[in-house]
Amino acid sequence: MQNIIERLQEQHWEQVAEDMHRQGYAVIPHVLTRKECDILVESYHTDHLYRKTISMERYRFGAGEYKYFRYPLPALIEDIRQTVYPYLAPIANKWMEVLGMAQRFPPDHAALQARCHQQGQTQPTVLILQYGEGGFNTLHQDLYGDIFFPMQLVLFLDEAGQDYTGGEFVLTEQVPRAQSKANVLQPRRGDMLLFTTSFRPAKGSKGYYRVHMKHGVSPLRSGRRHTLGIIFHDALS
Repeated sequence: MQNIIERLQEQHWEQVAEDMHRQGYAVIPHVLTRKECDILVESYHTDHLYRKTISMERYRFGAGEYKYFRYPLPALIEDIRQTVYPYLAPIANKWMEVLGMAQRFPPDHAALQARCHQQGQTQPTVLILQYGEGGFNTLHQDLYGDIFFPMQLVLFLDEAGQDYTGGEFVLTEQVPRAQSKANVLQPRRGDMLLFTTSFRPAKGSKGYYRVHMKHGVSPLRSGRRHTLGIIFHDALS
Protein backbone atom coordinates (compact mmCIF):
# COMPACT_ATOMS: atom_id res chain seq x y z
CA MET A 1 0.00 0.00 0.00
CA GLN A 2 1.24 3.49 -0.82
CA ASN A 3 2.25 5.76 2.03
CA ILE A 4 0.63 9.16 2.54
CA ILE A 5 3.37 11.06 0.68
CA GLU A 6 3.01 8.86 -2.41
CA ARG A 7 -0.78 9.16 -2.32
CA LEU A 8 -0.58 12.94 -2.17
CA GLN A 9 2.03 13.21 -4.91
CA GLU A 10 -0.22 11.27 -7.29
CA GLN A 11 -3.18 13.62 -6.91
CA HIS A 12 -4.36 15.83 -9.79
CA TRP A 13 -2.84 19.06 -8.49
CA GLU A 14 -3.52 20.96 -11.71
CA GLN A 15 -7.24 20.36 -11.16
CA VAL A 16 -6.86 21.39 -7.52
CA ALA A 17 -5.26 24.66 -8.63
CA GLU A 18 -8.09 25.26 -11.10
CA ASP A 19 -10.72 24.62 -8.41
CA MET A 20 -8.97 26.89 -5.92
CA HIS A 21 -8.73 29.73 -8.46
CA ARG A 22 -12.35 29.28 -9.54
CA GLN A 23 -14.15 28.75 -6.24
CA GLY A 24 -11.71 28.95 -3.33
CA TYR A 25 -11.94 25.27 -2.35
CA ALA A 26 -11.16 21.80 -3.69
CA VAL A 27 -12.05 18.30 -2.49
CA ILE A 28 -9.54 15.46 -2.85
CA PRO A 29 -11.19 12.09 -2.14
CA HIS A 30 -9.68 9.05 -0.40
CA VAL A 31 -6.53 10.70 0.98
CA LEU A 32 -6.58 8.81 4.28
CA THR A 33 -7.31 5.12 4.76
CA ARG A 34 -9.98 4.01 7.22
CA LYS A 35 -7.24 2.74 9.55
CA GLU A 36 -5.49 6.13 9.50
CA CYS A 37 -8.78 7.87 10.27
CA ASP A 38 -9.44 5.50 13.16
CA ILE A 39 -5.96 6.04 14.60
CA LEU A 40 -6.41 9.82 14.52
CA VAL A 41 -9.84 9.58 16.18
CA GLU A 42 -8.47 7.27 18.88
CA SER A 43 -5.55 9.66 19.50
CA TYR A 44 -8.01 12.37 20.55
CA HIS A 45 -7.70 11.07 24.11
CA THR A 46 -3.87 10.81 24.10
CA ASP A 47 -3.23 13.91 26.18
CA HIS A 48 0.54 14.23 25.68
CA LEU A 49 0.03 14.96 21.95
CA TYR A 50 -1.70 18.29 22.66
CA ARG A 51 -0.68 21.69 24.00
CA LYS A 52 -4.16 23.16 24.57
CA THR A 53 -7.82 22.12 24.71
CA ILE A 54 -10.54 24.60 23.74
CA SER A 55 -14.20 24.36 24.73
CA MET A 56 -16.15 26.12 22.00
CA GLU A 57 -19.00 27.04 24.36
CA ARG A 58 -16.64 28.91 26.68
CA TYR A 59 -15.50 31.26 23.91
CA ARG A 60 -18.84 31.31 22.09
CA PHE A 61 -17.23 29.62 19.07
CA GLY A 62 -20.03 27.07 18.87
CA ALA A 63 -20.64 23.77 20.67
CA GLY A 64 -17.88 21.17 20.74
CA GLU A 65 -14.21 20.85 21.57
CA TYR A 66 -10.88 20.98 19.82
CA LYS A 67 -7.27 20.34 20.73
CA TYR A 68 -4.09 21.92 19.37
CA PHE A 69 -1.22 19.53 18.75
CA ARG A 70 2.20 20.26 20.23
CA TYR A 71 5.52 19.95 18.39
CA PRO A 72 6.80 17.56 17.20
CA LEU A 73 3.69 16.67 15.24
CA PRO A 74 2.82 13.00 14.62
CA ALA A 75 4.63 11.75 11.51
CA LEU A 76 1.45 11.30 9.45
CA ILE A 77 0.37 14.91 10.06
CA GLU A 78 3.83 16.34 9.44
CA ASP A 79 4.10 14.39 6.16
CA ILE A 80 0.76 15.80 4.99
CA ARG A 81 1.67 19.38 5.85
CA GLN A 82 5.13 19.20 4.28
CA THR A 83 3.88 17.47 1.11
CA VAL A 84 0.78 19.57 0.41
CA TYR A 85 2.26 23.02 1.03
CA PRO A 86 4.57 23.15 -2.06
CA TYR A 87 1.57 22.51 -4.31
CA LEU A 88 -0.35 25.40 -2.73
CA ALA A 89 2.40 28.02 -2.55
CA PRO A 90 2.31 28.80 -6.33
CA ILE A 91 -1.48 29.21 -6.12
CA ALA A 92 -1.11 31.58 -3.17
CA ASN A 93 1.56 33.60 -4.96
CA LYS A 94 -0.63 33.92 -8.04
CA TRP A 95 -3.39 35.29 -5.81
CA MET A 96 -1.02 37.85 -4.34
CA GLU A 97 0.11 38.85 -7.84
CA VAL A 98 -3.33 39.40 -9.36
CA LEU A 99 -4.52 41.34 -6.30
CA GLY A 100 -1.48 43.63 -6.46
CA MET A 101 -0.16 42.51 -3.06
CA ALA A 102 3.58 42.55 -2.34
CA GLN A 103 3.65 39.42 -0.19
CA ARG A 104 5.05 36.20 -1.62
CA PHE A 105 5.30 32.78 0.00
CA PRO A 106 8.39 30.54 -0.02
CA PRO A 107 8.32 27.26 -1.97
CA ASP A 108 8.74 24.95 1.04
CA HIS A 109 7.02 24.83 4.40
CA ALA A 110 10.17 25.03 6.50
CA ALA A 111 10.86 28.50 5.10
CA LEU A 112 7.30 29.64 5.87
CA GLN A 113 7.68 28.32 9.40
CA ALA A 114 10.96 30.20 9.83
CA ARG A 115 9.23 33.39 8.71
CA CYS A 116 6.50 32.80 11.31
CA HIS A 117 9.05 32.23 14.06
CA GLN A 118 10.84 35.48 13.21
CA GLN A 119 7.56 37.25 14.00
CA GLY A 120 7.08 35.40 17.30
CA GLN A 121 4.57 32.90 15.86
CA THR A 122 6.03 29.67 17.24
CA GLN A 123 3.05 27.58 18.36
CA PRO A 124 1.60 24.84 16.13
CA THR A 125 -1.91 25.45 14.82
CA VAL A 126 -2.73 21.90 13.69
CA LEU A 127 -5.84 20.79 15.55
CA ILE A 128 -8.34 17.97 15.90
CA LEU A 129 -12.02 18.76 16.46
CA GLN A 130 -14.79 16.74 18.06
CA TYR A 131 -18.53 17.45 17.89
CA GLY A 132 -21.43 15.58 19.48
CA GLU A 133 -25.16 15.90 18.89
CA GLY A 134 -26.05 19.58 18.60
CA GLY A 135 -22.41 20.56 18.08
CA PHE A 136 -21.52 23.28 15.59
CA ASN A 137 -18.80 25.79 14.75
CA THR A 138 -19.53 29.44 14.08
CA LEU A 139 -18.25 31.12 10.92
CA HIS A 140 -14.64 32.24 11.37
CA GLN A 141 -11.16 32.63 9.89
CA ASP A 142 -7.98 30.97 11.25
CA LEU A 143 -5.40 33.77 11.12
CA TYR A 144 -3.39 33.59 14.40
CA GLY A 145 -0.99 36.45 13.65
CA ASP A 146 0.36 38.87 11.05
CA ILE A 147 1.89 36.02 9.05
CA PHE A 148 -0.78 33.72 7.66
CA PHE A 149 -0.91 31.43 4.66
CA PRO A 150 -4.09 31.99 2.62
CA MET A 151 -5.07 28.31 2.35
CA GLN A 152 -5.60 25.45 4.77
CA LEU A 153 -7.06 21.97 4.80
CA VAL A 154 -9.34 19.70 6.77
CA LEU A 155 -9.43 15.90 6.76
CA PHE A 156 -12.71 14.14 7.53
CA LEU A 157 -12.29 11.23 9.95
CA ASP A 158 -15.87 9.89 10.23
CA GLU A 159 -18.47 8.84 7.67
CA ALA A 160 -21.36 11.24 7.15
CA GLY A 161 -24.72 9.49 7.27
CA GLN A 162 -23.29 6.59 9.28
CA ASP A 163 -21.28 8.03 12.18
CA TYR A 164 -23.22 11.30 12.26
CA THR A 165 -25.94 13.29 10.53
CA GLY A 166 -25.90 17.03 9.91
CA GLY A 167 -22.52 18.61 10.54
CA GLU A 168 -22.04 19.95 7.02
CA PHE A 169 -18.96 22.04 6.29
CA VAL A 170 -20.05 25.59 5.40
CA LEU A 171 -18.04 28.13 3.38
CA THR A 172 -19.43 31.62 2.92
CA GLU A 173 -18.34 34.16 0.32
CA GLN A 174 -18.84 37.90 0.79
CA VAL A 175 -18.68 39.70 -2.55
CA PRO A 176 -18.41 43.51 -2.33
CA ARG A 177 -21.81 45.24 -2.55
CA ALA A 178 -23.65 41.90 -2.77
CA GLN A 179 -25.31 39.34 -0.52
CA SER A 180 -23.25 36.47 0.90
CA LYS A 181 -23.16 33.07 -0.79
CA ALA A 182 -22.97 29.80 1.17
CA ASN A 183 -21.30 26.61 -0.07
CA VAL A 184 -22.44 23.56 1.93
CA LEU A 185 -20.15 20.52 1.63
CA GLN A 186 -20.27 16.99 3.04
CA PRO A 187 -17.03 15.14 2.19
CA ARG A 188 -16.70 11.47 3.11
CA ARG A 189 -14.37 9.80 5.58
CA GLY A 190 -10.75 10.07 4.43
CA ASP A 191 -11.40 13.00 2.07
CA MET A 192 -9.34 16.19 2.17
CA LEU A 193 -10.91 19.61 1.72
CA LEU A 194 -8.61 22.48 0.76
CA PHE A 195 -10.02 25.97 1.16
CA THR A 196 -9.09 29.60 1.52
CA THR A 197 -8.25 30.92 4.98
CA SER A 198 -9.44 34.49 4.47
CA PHE A 199 -10.02 35.58 0.87
CA ARG A 200 -9.56 34.63 -2.76
CA PRO A 201 -9.34 36.72 -5.92
CA ALA A 202 -12.21 36.97 -8.38
CA LYS A 203 -12.12 38.72 -11.73
CA GLY A 204 -14.56 41.53 -12.40
CA SER A 205 -15.06 44.05 -15.17
CA LYS A 206 -12.36 46.30 -13.70
CA GLY A 207 -9.84 43.64 -12.75
CA TYR A 208 -9.46 41.37 -9.75
CA TYR A 209 -11.07 41.98 -6.37
CA ARG A 210 -11.14 40.14 -3.04
CA VAL A 211 -13.89 37.72 -2.13
CA HIS A 212 -13.78 37.35 1.65
CA MET A 213 -14.58 33.88 2.95
CA LYS A 214 -15.35 32.30 6.31
CA HIS A 215 -15.96 28.69 7.29
CA GLY A 216 -17.87 26.78 9.95
CA VAL A 217 -19.85 23.63 10.66
CA SER A 218 -23.65 23.28 10.76
CA PRO A 219 -25.27 21.61 13.82
CA LEU A 220 -25.03 17.85 14.16
CA ARG A 221 -28.40 16.14 14.37
CA SER A 222 -26.95 12.89 15.72
CA GLY A 223 -23.71 10.99 16.31
CA ARG A 224 -20.14 12.18 16.69
CA ARG A 225 -17.92 13.96 14.15
CA HIS A 226 -14.11 14.33 14.13
CA THR A 227 -11.94 16.32 11.73
CA LEU A 228 -8.25 17.14 11.52
CA GLY A 229 -7.43 20.72 10.58
CA ILE A 230 -4.01 21.56 9.15
CA ILE A 231 -3.14 25.26 9.11
CA PHE A 232 0.23 26.01 7.59
CA HIS A 233 1.25 29.07 9.61
CA ASP A 234 2.11 29.00 13.32
CA ALA A 235 0.47 31.03 16.07
CA LEU A 236 1.75 33.65 18.50
CA SER A 237 3.10 32.22 21.74
